Formats: sequence, structure tokens, C-alpha cells
Amino acid sequence: MTSGTIFLVGLGPGSEDHMSARARSAIAEADCIIGYTTYIKLVADLVDGKEVIRKGMTEELDRCFEALARAREGKKVALISSGDSGVYGMAGPTYEVLLDSGWRPGDGVDVEVIPGSSAINSCAALVGAPLTHDACTISLSDLLTPWPVIARRLEAAARADFVVALYNPKSGRRTGQIVEAQRLLLLHRRADTPVALVKSAYRRRQRIELTTLEHMADCDIGMLTTVIVGNSNTFVREGLMVTPRGYANKYSKADSGKTTKDGEQSGRSLSMGLTGWKDQLCHWLAEDNNRTLRAAQAHFDMPFAEVLSAIAAAPTEGGVCPPDWTACAIGRKEFAASLAFAEGWPSLRAVVRTEAGSVVELLLSSSNFAIKGDWLNLITDSAHLHIPWHKVTSVWVAGQRGNIQGIYYCDASGHRLLTLQPTGAAIPFDPTTITEQLQVCTAPDQSLAEESSHAS
Repeated sequence: MTSGTIFLVGLGPGSEDHMSARARSAIAEADCIIGYTTYIKLVADLVDGKEVIRKGMTEELDRCFEALARAREGKKVALISSGDSGVYGMAGPTYEVLLDSGWRPGDGVDVEVIPGSSAINSCAALVGAPLTHDACTISLSDLLTPWPVIARRLEAAARADFVVALYNPKSGRRTGQIVEAQRLLLLHRRADTPVALVKSAYRRRQRIELTTLEHMADCDIGMLTTVIVGNSNTFVREGLMVTPRGYANKYSKADSGKTTKDGEQSGRSLSMGLTGWKDQLCHWLAEDNNRTLRAAQAHFDMPFAEVLSAIAAAPTEGGVCPPDWTACAIGRKEFAASLAFAEGWPSLRAVVRTEAGSVVELLLSSSNFAIKGDWLNLITDSAHLHIPWHKVTSVWVAGQRGNIQGIYYCDASGHRLLTLQPTGAAIPFDPTTITEQLQVCTAPDQSLAEESSHAS
């Protein structure tokens, strides 16, 4: 079989000035050019004398099969995409078709991916510097991706304070997606968050508009528009959209950034860095004895289990949190034993947090727990609560001023599912004693029954 080649060419934004030299040379080298009709027009002066195969929108897989068929004939094929072929372009589907056909690298058809500037880069360059910090791209096209998946990604990106570039925001038939995206972003972003709308970047009909998240959906948006939504620090000044890199967190502006702020060191992680934030949390709790774990979670905007982990990591000698705050993790094999341990308290309160954010509190005075399958059943004469025990991935005991504050059952995201708190008499927080009691509760004749008579 004659060896052929597939060039997966990213054209960049569309103007020849912004096309890479390798993209131009690959097109010149190719015998056959395959692409969406609009993209072919962008390189019309480069394809004279070559076989040109034009395909319409939604015919992406046809382009891949055409490219493979001609490459197997020994031809050099340039399969072109706007932007970068690996970002919502033809690289992914082409590799899928190749691999599904039995192709392997070195098996008769060579493949080269030639990168280009994606819309997020080219559009950002036209409006200033909105991508100087963490950013992501999300396509609003639900032609191939279920909307619930897109919605989860939008809310997660908004919650995490990413700068977000929205691709395929609106078409003649898809008019509601941009409105719904706006609603989801507003759950976690201010209404005055800067937004840039760039249509046909570096092309003849280029159009740029700066607006806010509140008014974004009211603007002229189409399939050729890329929407860049700023993060909580992005600002617009003198017509330029800028996202700070974060130098103001470490350096003083008074002397042109030559001096670090108190507590910061040049070339070192921030005081709120990977490990430093835990010390900051402990300092924050120590500043006011009335501050609670829940307040710490809200202040630092971290999962509850991470707050407990920070307290547990504090030094026992000379640390900031102890003796006011202490915490220790319970091993997975002792998860069930921790329930029996709590049942040994004179009285206790169970606090259950639902996925919707509701809180249920229940006072207990006897053995009210039973694990049945994937569920923990908490049952009294007046209430039945069923907690997804299979979702519990970490269990913590926390104490304040030498006494146990509670046992916290958290899911994989670090959020609380269940809290057990002693009421009435204080229970001393002593990790050694807790460990010994858990070992006793784990013994076969003392373990929590899998099928308890309390189970419903």
C-alpha cells in the first residue's frame, strides 16, 4: 500500500497574517484539500490547481472518511479547520475514524497535527488581556453534547472563578442556550462582570462589543461570535478587558512591585498557597474563639473536609489551632465503628444536610442506627432518615478546648452528609482513647449490625 499523509491543519482566526508558516507549507504540499466551505474560502488563493473537496456543516465525519480514503491512495491530504484543529476541530474525529478503521501510527498513513490559534486566543488579543489567569472553553452547542453536561460545566467553571470562553453560543435554531448560560453564570458571578463579544475575529466582518454579564444575552450574538466572560477580578479600562495575573496579592504597587507584602516572599508560594492556606485558616480560627468550623468553611470557601484536614495538620506543639481546635481522621475500616462510638454518648444530636441544602436535626438517646446495603438508616419513634452511606468517603472527629465537637461524615467532594454531636455532658477529645474505643467497636461482637432490627 502506498503511504499517504493527512495534515490536520489549524488555520488560525482566518487571516493569512495569523496563519502559521507550517500551515501554509502543508497546504502547499498537499494534493487534496478537504474542509467546510467557509474555511476553503479563507485559503482560496492557496489551493489553486489542487483537488478541493468542500463539505457542509454537520458533515465532519464525511470529511474524515474522505481524507482517509485519499491518504490510502497515497495522496497528501490537508484537512483544514479554523482556529486550532484540536479545539472543537477535525483532529479528534479524524483520529476516531482512523483508530476505528484499524489504523495505527506507522501503518501506511502518516498523520500530522498542525496547531493554529484558537478563537479564545485570537478574540482575547483583540480586546486586551482577559486570559492572563486561569481560563476554560465551553461550547454551547448541544447538537452532540447533552445540555445537562454543558450546564454542569458552566456552573462548575463559574463557581471556580474561571475566565470562560463560550464557543458556538447561538444559531438560527439554538437561541435559548446563551440565555440559560447567562442564568447559570449569574449564580456565581456579579451582574457587572465584564464580557467581550467578538465576531469573525481578524476577518472582513469583524465586530467587537464590550458589555456585562447582566446584558450579555441582549447583544447581537451568532455562530461566529466568541463570548469571553471575565472572572471576579477582570476589569475594563480605556476600552480594554484585563484579568490581573495576581501580582497584587504578593507585591506592593507603591514601589513598582519591588517589595513583597507582609508575610510574602519573592519566588515562594503565597501565604495562601497549597500548604500556607491551612496555617491561615488556623490563625483565623485562633483570632476569635467564637468562630466555628462552618464559619471557617464559608470564609475560606473550601469543602468542610478540607477545613478539618487543615486543623488535623496543625502542629500539636507550638501550633496555632491546638488546644482550641483539634481534628483527626478515622480510617475507612472504622467508619461503621464510629457510629457505635457515638451511640455510647449519653445523648447526641444528628445533623443531616440534603443535596438541596436543607438541614435536618434530630435528638437521639439510644441505638438508632442501622446500615442496610448502601444506606444508613437513622430511625426514631417519630422520624426515619436515610443517608447514602455509600457516598461517605471520609470521617473526622473534631474537638474544641479539649472536648469533642462532633463526628463529621463527608462525601468525595468534602461536603458534610451527616454530623453527630454530643449534647449534655462533655466528651473529652483524646485521639488515643478514641482510637482504642473504635477498635473495641470494630470487634465482631460489638460491630454495628448489617441488618439491624431498627432497619425499615
